[in-house]
Amino acid sequence: MTQYVYAFEEGQATMRALLGGKGANLAEMTRLGLPVPSGFTITTDACMEYLAANNTLTQDMLSQIETYLEDLQLRTGKSFSTGDELLLVSVRSGAAQSMPGMMDTILNLGLNDVNVERFKQMTGDGRFAYDCYRRLLQMFGNVVYDISGSYFERHLTTYKAALKVTNDQELTEADLKKIISTYKEIYQKVAKKEFPQDPQQQLLEAIEAVFSSWNNERAFVYRNLNDMSHEGGTAVNVQEMVFGNRGDTSGTGVAFTRNPATGENKLFGEYLLNAQGEDVVAGIRTPLPIATLEEAMPTVYDEFVRVADLLEDHYQDMQDIEFTIENSKLYLLQTRNGKRTAKAAFQIAVDLVNEGKLSKAEALMQIDPKSIDQLLHPSFASAALAYAELVTDVGLPASPGAATGQVYFDAAAAQEAVQRGEEVILLRQETSPEDITGMSISEAIVTSRGGMTSHAAVVARGMGVCCVVGCEQLSIDEANKCASYPNGQLKEGDLISVDGTNGAIYRGDIDKVPTEAEETFQTMMAWARELSDLKIRMNAETVNDIKTGLAFDAAGIGLVRTEHMFFKEERLREMRRFIISNRQTEQDRALGEILGYQIEDFVNIFSLTKDKPVVIRLLDPPLHEFLPHTEQDVATLALQLDVAQESLARRVSELTEVNPMLGHRGVRLAVSYPNLYLMQAEAIIRAAATVNETGVNVQPEIMIPLVGMKKELSLLREAITQHIDDLLDELNVQVDYTIGTMIELPRACLIADELVDDADFFSFGTNDLTQMTFGFSRDDAAKYINQYISDEILPLDPFQTLDVEGVGSLVKTATELARAKQPDFKLGVCGELGGDPQSIEFFHQIGLDYVSCSPYRIPIAQIAAAQSAIKYATMKEKLEV
Repeated sequence: MTQYVYAFEEGQATMRALLGGKGANLAEMTRLGLPVPSGFTITTDACMEYLAANNTLTQDMLSQIETYLEDLQLRTGKSFSTGDELLLVSVRSGAAQSMPGMMDTILNLGLNDVNVERFKQMTGDGRFAYDCYRRLLQMFGNVVYDISGSYFERHLTTYKAALKVTNDQELTEADLKKIISTYKEIYQKVAKKEFPQDPQQQLLEAIEAVFSSWNNERAFVYRNLNDMSHEGGTAVNVQEMVFGNRGDTSGTGVAFTRNPATGENKLFGEYLLNAQGEDVVAGIRTPLPIATLEEAMPTVYDEFVRVADLLEDHYQDMQDIEFTIENSKLYLLQTRNGKRTAKAAFQIAVDLVNEGKLSKAEALMQIDPKSIDQLLHPSFASAALAYAELVTDVGLPASPGAATGQVYFDAAAAQEAVQRGEEVILLRQETSPEDITGMSISEAIVTSRGGMTSHAAVVARGMGVCCVVGCEQLSIDEANKCASYPNGQLKEGDLISVDGTNGAIYRGDIDKVPTEAEETFQTMMAWARELSDLKIRMNAETVNDIKTGLAFDAAGIGLVRTEHMFFKEERLREMRRFIISNRQTEQDRALGEILGYQIEDFVNIFSLTKDKPVVIRLLDPPLHEFLPHTEQDVATLALQLDVAQESLARRVSELTEVNPMLGHRGVRLAVSYPNLYLMQAEAIIRAAATVNETGVNVQPEIMIPLVGMKKELSLLREAITQHIDDLLDELNVQVDYTIGTMIELPRACLIADELVDDADFFSFGTNDLTQMTFGFSRDDAAKYINQYISDEILPLDPFQTLDVEGVGSLVKTATELARAKQPDFKLGVCGELGGDPQSIEFFHQIGLDYVSCSPYRIPIAQIAAAQSAIKYATMKEKLEV
């Protein structure tokens, strides 16, 4: 019989896939002898079987749950309905991969109209007992019966306002009884249901609700945002309750063993006295810094520091710990590797290596390559800040960055604004899991409540979104879509700027400047390059882009797009002259002018790259892209070139194609106009010879695009080689050049063993190869790709992440065919997939030499390449043992 339920004593950290992250870590902490309340975990397998069976718990599951519940009652000496001690439990989700705040939790389960009085007698505190019951009704109604939390919160807020009290703790037992009575009416009015009085019915309904939460919208969105699988399910953890709301010697909190925003090696966290865990996470009350616990409860604080150090050493990573204090006794409710900003991730990883806790390889494996984007986020220009209108600077800097956008007060309105093309900033009193879609598309998130471990703070850091929380000077009125502050008011649509690094908010747009990479970043990148097998080049042709790529220590240039060099007015004019002329003398004159421009271009490039290899793609686009298309533009060009307007219009019409991406472009253009490619090859060699005079050895790699047939390549290679050899004899110099082809047609992949005879290298153009393989127009695919992904026709956008089964298979086939003939044949990738971590892993696995991507994706690619090398070296070692 399949085991669906495990006591904490039966599990361990390695059982994460089965017990979920939370269950595995609760089991591991129990195994380590730490103060963890008793409980059991219902497995992820049970979840997936439940969902597959139309949301039905099988008899085996029900039987095992009953058995383990009885065992829990025996171990704790407590019971739902008999004996002197009352058993209350929490029911919490826990997937294998951490998804903070995305699924569901219920506390105080087991209370009912009878048990609340028993609980009152046991604890001697009626207010405490009824506060727990009130919380259960609210959480159970929201999670199990899908009653919006706003119904409960609205009544609670109205009731407190009528009493002129601010804090929940000021409510008396009598007040709480009245609130509970109204909560029950909400059940009947909204859900048309009664709150179940049978604790075992409560438990089973709660378990089913947590299993079902695996497929709720916010969890689905979160997994999509984080490239997580929708398979696997969530476990359910049923755990004996401990109470942080029993008075001023009790409390609850969340703490990180290091600062998750900066990486500083200092305990970082917050807690609330006389509260339950949801109060901290939801941000309803602003908590106290963990450091103040040392004065409030020194013994508990010392124990917590000891436990935090032990857990970080055990897991060899920064830990995010949830804890409760009940009557001055510490209990641990969860530990997990903490979500952190990219800046913190680099700082923590380097520090752990320096402290001797991790190797370089282990540290690199802790970095999320995609998070590097946020590390290089811009900051506000200090000169611009001097004149900016300050809204508030008392917020807590929860997630760094500098962002500008228009204010919106709910996730739905933010989504609509983004669809209109606006950049938005989400303002909320506090966020909840239901806000995840709006949070993910916002430039920044601002809340008036909550602390550094609130839902908004934790989720924003995980997503790399700029965030400021606890802005108490902002009075946010979500219903009326406005926010007041001491010197003014913000309304929906107003433009503001948010400084997530310093916790400040300003009116209007503020100039931004790039952030300089810190020393820890440089250290990690050096380790990445040291451990990588795959070289990372850049796609670049402008001076600024090349300088950026070189600053990231790119191994060279993997793609110079020469067509980008022709759009300055004087260059475009000569290219147009070449295209429209029917006379060889006119064409030669135009090419002569263009040759001078191209030599200048390539000298500028080679002067920067020096000895590094540079792949230069010869002209790829169809000629008609260089020509005017409106009647006015045709008339203007006719005057410039001194040709008849009718003749020019006719030439434009002749060159216009129905499907230009499959038309007269790339190698086909050179077959028709060979002098065009010969001119470019000459410019490359002349420029290389000029720069070589400075003492460097330029390595130009000349690439012919869109080859699909052996004869195309051999014909052009022979012509280009002859032209270059004649030129080198004329100049009496030597240039180490190579000639290769861009593999972007499926046919080229299938005849790679033939093409290799006439090429010195291949570079896979994954943009066109994906387009040609799928038959998708990459310019139009956005209209339906998202639908394909949501309907699970496609797992991911194939223009963003390699389609391994189709496009990947073609790349692998070409690689194997080429290497079978020439084992050391050079192979690279120059499409934007060269900057995607998942794709890089595949390219490394099949043995490519390099990938090339846009300059700002180079660090992402470098980390991903190192991780792939580490991963596959580890796998190889295991296979060899």
